[in-house]
Amino acid sequence: MALQRQSSEPAESGHGAQAAAARPRISVVTPSYNQAPFLKAALRSVLDQNYPNLEYIVMDGGSTDGSVEIIRKHADRLSFWASEPDAGQYDAINKGFARATGEIMAWINSDDMYFPWAFSVVGEIFAARPEIHWLTSSALVRWDEEGRAIACARGEGYSRDAFFLGRNLAAPGFATRFVMQEATFWRRSLWEAAGARLDTSFSLAADFDLWARFWRHAPLYCTSALLAGFRQHRGQKTAVARERYDEEALGILKRHGGRIPGKPAIALRRWLRSLPGAGRLLGWLGQWVEFDRETGQWTAKTVRFL
Repeated sequence: MALQRQSSEPAESGHGAQAAAARPRISVVTPSYNQAPFLKAALRSVLDQNYPNLEYIVMDGGSTDGSVEIIRKHADRLSFWASEPDAGQYDAINKGFARATGEIMAWINSDDMYFPWAFSVVGEIFAARPEIHWLTSSALVRWDEEGRAIACARGEGYSRDAFFLGRNLAAPGFATRFVMQEATFWRRSLWEAAGARLDTSFSLAADFDLWARFWRHAPLYCTSALLAGFRQHRGQKTAVARERYDEEALGILKRHGGRIPGKPAIALRRWLRSLPGAGRLLGWLGQWVEFDRETGQWTAKTVRFL
């Protein structure tokens, strides 16, 4: 039997109402299935930010490990939750987004976590920069099983041309990093333009397919702000099926007209990367948004990277 709850949100008044009106509504979905050891931390990473205009939806796949009890303890702060059988993670996310009403959208898996200031930063950026339709962080953060930040690597940037040349796939000697799903946010208008759903025919890389569709409509902006981290643990899908993910993502890339360059082209680009200043002359164009400490404003700029 499905268990579910719809909770009404308290009316804002005074300064609280003004703060909520100034920030776009952010809708976050968490899909979960038997992730009790990590679920509480994921929920708290969303709820404890106290973002004034948050819609949080949790879609559990009928867990039997105590996850439902954890969700119930936080139910009064959720916009909606359900525990019922689904057709997998991406089906659960689609169900959650079908209920979402926010202008800004994202999902966080039940074993990942946001940084405490993520929604404040994201809300400010989207409010200040209407030209930004999707946003991610350049910082790749990894949590360990205990929730400690054990690694942080900074990426160079993202480009449509680079994406469709396999730059964000695991191509040895060429790729730099993935688009990190847990740190990525987008406008509802982009979601709708790209089809308004994840393709559930993909069991592992539906996020990669979504990025390919987003790239057809808008550039991805990058910020150096820390937004979220990816938890590494032995039971996660990407740990036990990394090769299958790569194969599925490569098929998606080809389906969207992309390709991975041959070895000579990869070797040439690796050589160019070794030349001082080459990135400023020969690199791909990427979009960045940074906080200007003098003006206190978020500013957008175009950069080149190899």
